[in-house]
Amino acid sequence: MSARFFIAILLWRCAGINAKDLLINEAIRDKEVRVVDESGEQLGIMKSSEALKIAESRNLDLVKIAPKAVPPVCKIIDYGKYCYEQAKKEKEARKNQNVISIKEIQLTLKIDVHDLQTKASHALKFLRNGDKVKVVVKYKGRELAHTELGFDIADRFVALLGDDAVIEKPAKIEGRNMTLILAPGSALKKK
Repeated sequence: MSARFFIAILLWRCAGINAKDLLINEAIRDKEVRVVDESGEQLGIMKSSEALKIAESRNLDLVKIAPKAVPPVCKIIDYGKYCYEQAKKEKEARKNQNVISIKEIQLTLKIDVHDLQTKASHALKFLRNGDKVKVVVKYKGRELAHTELGFDIADRFVALLGDDAVIEKPAKIEGRNMTLILAPGSALKKK
């Protein structure tokens, strides 16, 4: 079987990584490259054909890891193992990410006191889970002429949440809606 076939298989196996950016073995067309072996020891600057012969004698691959360096840096490693380790690192990084989502609560100008308290308890639940809350006050019809009432509703809503919420983005009118974004406050961070 040809070397191109093996390269195609390796690229297919490592599709999850940036394998397209890495050139291996015969795909490296540079005249001279700086070569580093599998233990991290520098072998010096040599022709790419010589580096490929060294890699083949050790039953490993020649991988171009720093293409923009002058001369480009190539490392003698097992390419399949390298791809596996890179995929494992990416998976671990994704697992440790802290994803913060934004939950939305919609209010109107004619909302009753009890309904406002219910919406505030829902917002408090979201904030305790570590999510941010986007509060939207919707204006209907001629209510847009009385924007100050929307600001009053928003102030009452924030007052119901107390120290559990911090205003991250203040109230702002956008079209027929007024929005403000709340983040978990100091009282929730201590718990």
